[in-house]
Amino acid sequence: TVIFVVVALALELVIGFLASEGVIRRHEEIKDLSLDLDGGFAHVALHRPQSTGKDFYAKRFIGSCCGKSRQFYFHNDARTAKTVTGGPALTSGQCFGYMQALQAQSADFRLTGGVHNAALFHAETGLVAARADIGRHNALDKLFGHALKHRIPAKRHAIAFSGRLSSEIVLKAAKIGCPILLSKSAPTDLALRLAEDLGLTCVGFIREGSMNIYTHAHRVVPEQGEGRHGLPE
Repeated sequence: TVIFVVVALALELVIGFLASEGVIRRHEEIKDLSLDLDGGFAHVALHRPQSTGKDFYAKRFIGSCCGKSRQFYFHNDARTAKTVTGGPALTSGQCFGYMQALQAQSADFRLTGGVHNAALFHAETGLVAARADIGRHNALDKLFGHALKHRIPAKRHAIAFSGRLSSEIVLKAAKIGCPILLSKSAPTDLALRLAEDLGLTCVGFIREGSMNIYTHAHRVVPEQGEGRHGLPE
């Protein structure tokens, strides 16, 4: 059973990584995927192998969007990061509840304090999947791989994340297509500029009954009886 879980999580990690890097967009593009757990390798064959060279993954790309300058780290970021429109509206109570659920479900974090956690929540039905990893990008790639493997559209979902909201994390959420990103930690300036440009709602410092809504605040609404800032009306 333990080996099966390890293999399943490793497969999600590989699938999510391939999607994050712009190698695939759908799980069905993978023809064959095998793991060498002892050697630490994943062997992947695609139905349509890419002909792009190393410059696709190494060159920076700057493009324009909606009259602004949108700067991405690599060419494949510009190709795969999605501008998010629409999406659900969460109550402030849901935001607090999602962060509590994220922290409560991670036994590894409670035991060690040494892993990052990420979870996908559906706005109406709650927790969909939660993943932990020593690497913050790996935790999100596992979620991405899970969503692709099970054909879960991310547009009605929110991601709760344990770490800082950096520009890389915002880009990852945009690639997944999730409109709301929640964290107990702080964002960076570049992350918020990217989030504003990409249409993502970023909420940070969710702790002890308070939160900061940084971008696209229309997706977070007060509980009944609360004012806009969480105070009784």
